[in-house]
Amino acid sequence: MSPTSETAHGGRRLVIVESPAKAKTIKGYLGPGYVVEASVGHIRDLPSGAAEVPEKYTGEVRRLGVDVEHDFQPIYVVNADKKAQVKKLKDLLAESDELFLATDEDREGEAIAWHLQEVLKPKVPVHRMVFHEITKDAIREAVANPRELNQRMVDAQETRRILDRLYGYEVSPVLWKKVMPKLSAGRVQSVATRLVVERERERIAFRSAEYWDLTGTFSTGRTGDASDPSTLVARLAAVDGKRVAQGRDFGADGRLKSEAVLHLDEANARALAAALAETRFSVRSVESKPYRRSPYAPFRTTTLQQEASRKLGFGAKATMQVAQKLYENGFITYMRTDSTVLSDTAVAAARAQVTQLYGADYLPEKPRVYAGKVKNAQEAHEAIRPSGDRFRTPAETGLTGDQFKLYELIWKRTVASQMKDATGNSVTVKIGGTSADGRDAEFSASGKTITFHGFMKAYVEGADDPNAELDDRERRLPQVTEGDALSAEEITADGHATKPPARYTEATLVKELEEREIGRPSTYASIIGTILDRGYVFKKGTALVPSFLSFAVVNLLEKHFGRLVDYDFTARMEDDLDRIARGEAQSVPWLKRFYFGEGEAAGGAADAGNGDGDHLGGLKELVTDLGAIDAREISSFPVGDGIVLRVGRYGAYVERGEREQEGYQKADVPDDLAPDELTVEYAEELLAKPSGDFELGTDPVSGHQIVAKAGRYGPYVTEILPEGTPKTGKNAVKPRTASLFKTMSLDTVTLEEALQLMSLPRVVGADAEGVEITAQNGRYGPYLKKGTDSRSLTSEDQLFSITLEEALAIYAQPKQRGRAAAKPPLKELGTDPVSEKPVVVKDGRFGPYVTDGETNATLRTGDSVETITPERGYELLAEKRAKGPAKKTAKKAPAKKTAAKKTAAKKTTAAKKTAAKKTTTAAKKTTATAKKAAAAKPE
Repeated sequence: MSPTSETAHGGRRLVIVESPAKAKTIKGYLGPGYVVEASVGHIRDLPSGAAEVPEKYTGEVRRLGVDVEHDFQPIYVVNADKKAQVKKLKDLLAESDELFLATDEDREGEAIAWHLQEVLKPKVPVHRMVFHEITKDAIREAVANPRELNQRMVDAQETRRILDRLYGYEVSPVLWKKVMPKLSAGRVQSVATRLVVERERERIAFRSAEYWDLTGTFSTGRTGDASDPSTLVARLAAVDGKRVAQGRDFGADGRLKSEAVLHLDEANARALAAALAETRFSVRSVESKPYRRSPYAPFRTTTLQQEASRKLGFGAKATMQVAQKLYENGFITYMRTDSTVLSDTAVAAARAQVTQLYGADYLPEKPRVYAGKVKNAQEAHEAIRPSGDRFRTPAETGLTGDQFKLYELIWKRTVASQMKDATGNSVTVKIGGTSADGRDAEFSASGKTITFHGFMKAYVEGADDPNAELDDRERRLPQVTEGDALSAEEITADGHATKPPARYTEATLVKELEEREIGRPSTYASIIGTILDRGYVFKKGTALVPSFLSFAVVNLLEKHFGRLVDYDFTARMEDDLDRIARGEAQSVPWLKRFYFGEGEAAGGAADAGNGDGDHLGGLKELVTDLGAIDAREISSFPVGDGIVLRVGRYGAYVERGEREQEGYQKADVPDDLAPDELTVEYAEELLAKPSGDFELGTDPVSGHQIVAKAGRYGPYVTEILPEGTPKTGKNAVKPRTASLFKTMSLDTVTLEEALQLMSLPRVVGADAEGVEITAQNGRYGPYLKKGTDSRSLTSEDQLFSITLEEALAIYAQPKQRGRAAAKPPLKELGTDPVSEKPVVVKDGRFGPYVTDGETNATLRTGDSVETITPERGYELLAEKRAKGPAKKTAKKAPAKKTAAKKTAAKKTTAAKKTAAKKTTTAAKKTTATAKKAAAAKPE
């Protein structure tokens, strides 16, 4: 008998899902007899610190949370913030007759279901309920046809979790000791960081090359129209039969890869253009080929992230957050999938909409089938598509904002995937002539016409290169035949320069990771989020720029943990983990091989090394010999002319010479400087700026030396305390310190000004009630303070000049609670693709931010008002919208004070004082007794 049949006869069923939003939607579909509750994600995990490990475990187990000596047994603890939820689930289960574990159908979801079963210890029948979409039919079908828990999937996820724990907990401390505290390493995050760093290294090593060619505008001499233009634009392809060099012919060193091409410089290009001015040209050949373009496969996780980045400006994390909401509210199928397969129901729904919206001419005879392209695809999920057996058009959903935009993208892609090919013709025309000085010049032009747009009526994929031509772009050429005479209306010489390889964007980094088979598509968004949050990478526009810190980290990992950041090794690890998931390999032998080394995994899993036959040390052996790591060496990078960039604990800096020696120079490097922008010339500029300590003199009152310094947060003045002054403990003395005013500079500030700055806050006087008024300089500028009442001052000079009368006059005015007159925007970016409102950059209390009038997003590290692009602005707004509004803490109603409560409070206070007095007296007596006993005790 199915569970749904039993429900009709009474009984109570507890259904546990992962999120409250999903629980609410599913509850509406199941009705009475079912209680739907959320686990709110994972309820149990490896301990985050030794304090969470049960007392019975000692040694390495307390540090790692994994017992590596006993088959890598993990130590699981219920998360502190989930204990209340676990109790609630246990209470609900005690009142239930059946338990349905309805977490997501992937490895993570299967693991959560297993942990729930382990923690709740149900004594009632347990069912694993799975579904790909949250619709009434899908949920009822899932309840009626549950399955058993898939232990192989659980084991595979557990192996990944243990592997990542060992990697992170063993390698991260090395980074703390040798680079900087609070850093982290990870199996995929470190490889992703290395990719970004290597691309920046390529940009640093890149040498640009200049090359020239010609562009000719040729006329047929007849009147043209849109279908048959009268002119065509062609580019010089060859001179005297030798192909003219283009950008692809140059290497990263700026040199030609082959001498078989002709490298035109400016002088030769201009001379050739002049010599061709009166040349008669003719069509040498016309080559026409059929053009056919098939539709793109339906979305899977990575292609959705890439396309949302290109078309909507969403980061990978924002895309997944919006997709999660669409899934939980029943609009799309599950958004973490490697599959491009559509169910028969989905194919039928898509084909019905093609006929309805575009006509039968756009519908192929047979449904299109898309084979999976991802190696070791995790589960047999469907592609990401609109949910249900009839797709709602975007207009029918009632969605708005980011959710509408992403749903529309998914809907269009799904419908287009079941449409006919686009067809047309592509044409290449070769044009030739002889110059006045006898050189043969051949120009080439290519065109494309689309005779039937097919799927392009619904959808055209974007491109990572903003200059790339999209599939639906037509280029019409005149209808010419071989031998036709053409006249040159204009021939111009054009100069070009080769460009360094483009930095990764989120979309292209996701694509690179997937092509290298590193990591899982479902985790790419969190990986990119991690390397951004850790400060390894920051954004300039949409580009991912590595920080100097990441250069030091990758340098250390490459030199001392080479296999761990080797791309092929990481991909092979992914293969091995998938083999474990399929039951083709066992977890424990593989983990032993990875952690302890070659000899520990005899007869076990696949090779975890490089396959070269040499001894393969395990992770444990690698992290043991830290003496070989020279912290200064791995964090030092030559710039040139004796200048070295170093990554220190407080950031990157450049220096020249030896410390404590004459001529030594040092200067901090801006945090948002891209590594490829640190040239010798720029480093010289930094070193030429005033830096170090400027001795200003001695404070006549304290006798302390006063110096001016350049700090990471701006210039400031401070005093040098005498040697022996306690710096810690209850008697610690802190030196007086003050930031320079905006009008001051390090090389001009005087001793008098420094002493004046350090005298702040200044007591201006007191009001009629005796409340003191002070003048202070704060984070947001100069201000007056009287008790808790603060009033802004208009200039920093007022801090020292304002009188008590002037201060009282300011306080006599009503406090301005409204906002000051709006400042003009710092920059206009254009119209947001989601809200369709103008986006501007404004100066706010916490720095510059982008806004469309509804959503505000602060600029991040690496963004600046000068360099921010419209696309970057739209992305910041999309990420902010995806997070949703900030949660407000409910204010407690003030307690009513009554005479009775006051009396009771006084009695309680008096009782406490009496008890405290007695305790103090007793404590004194005990201390006295203890002292006597100690004195009587023999040595």
